[in-house]
Amino acid sequence: MPKVAVYDITGKQTGELELNENVFGVEVNEAVVHQAVVMQLASQRLGTAATKTRGLVRGGGKKPWKQKGTGRARAGSIRSPLWVGGGTVFGPQPRSYAFRMPRKQRRLAIKSALSAKVSSGELVVVDSISFDAPKTKNVVKMLKDFNAADNKALIITGEVLENVEKSSRNLPKVKSLSNGCLNVFDLLHHNKVFLAKDAVAKIEEVLS
Repeated sequence: MPKVAVYDITGKQTGELELNENVFGVEVNEAVVHQAVVMQLASQRLGTAATKTRGLVRGGGKKPWKQKGTGRARAGSIRSPLWVGGGTVFGPQPRSYAFRMPRKQRRLAIKSALSAKVSSGELVVVDSISFDAPKTKNVVKMLKDFNAADNKALIITGEVLENVEKSSRNLPKVKSLSNGCLNVFDLLHHNKVFLAKDAVAKIEEVLS
């Protein structure tokens, strides 16, 4: 079983914690992780690109000239796709780019990301992450104590803590999540992950 040190919020080691090998010690499946990231980013796309077909372009109701006798090609509308200002053929229409992965694959992707963070030493387990008031300097001090002031940091708590969330949202390189919002993209995007000890138990309960 992988074993990691446990720190208090000031950066001092208070003990050790054995992590569940089925969650934090699995073999990293890069293909599944990549698919999970693509799925997450695809679901964020707006898909609002739209073009007008010949039926949507304003005008063109009158036949521009008679069918025969002019020497010109037949034309039924000035909004034909062949004309300047005409409609678009097979242009983009509003759509959803979202797709779903099987539950087992989604969970494997998260376990792979967590295992990669443990093996690279980028996962830090903190005894308790909580603040008395929503102040940005609380998070700044915490990161300095862990020598991670210049890193992109992800803070994961066992439950939704408003003070922690508000204290970190003004920092462009820091993000705070509860364990229920854990996702592959944020785990990979941040190079330092601070995981509250109570969140470890909840993550292992769901993923093991």
